[in-house]
Amino acid sequence: MFTFPNPVDERAARTVATGVVVLTVLTLATQQGWLLVPLAYGFWARVLTGPTLSPLGQLATRVVAPRLPGSPRYTPGPPKRFAQGIGVLFSSTALVLWFGFDAHAAANVVLALLGVAALLESAFGLCLGCRIFSLLMRWGVIPTDVCESCADITRRHPQLVKASN
Repeated sequence: MFTFPNPVDERAARTVATGVVVLTVLTLATQQGWLLVPLAYGFWARVLTGPTLSPLGQLATRVVAPRLPGSPRYTPGPPKRFAQGIGVLFSSTALVLWFGFDAHAAANVVLALLGVAALLESAFGLCLGCRIFSLLMRWGVIPTDVCESCADITRRHPQLVKASN
């Protein structure tokens, strides 16, 4: 149960990001702090179990992504899990700021930053968490055995070997 899919269908990841954008905008627009609870829960559920315990993850993987046109586009799971971990950090921080410190303005700033990152993923396929993961791997902070496919891109794109020869 405590696993994360590897690889991940990029279409499902972008669907989840779209759901995060919607929930973030709804929370900011209505100033209903209780909406931070399902937002934070979703990130915690996805980072711990992938889509298994996440209602949004289930909707994305079982309902929406399979009905989207085209075939699945797979991407390595570890960077996506890392990105969900960053979502845990931001959504949990917003939750604690809102309810623990009554710092609604600060919570809104954190939430807005999370919303921008989710919008970049959903609309443009730009995963900031994945980019950070890549940098941390390049700098040796994350060992290459965490994501061998990330460490050697030619495993996913063998045409790059031919192009460089």
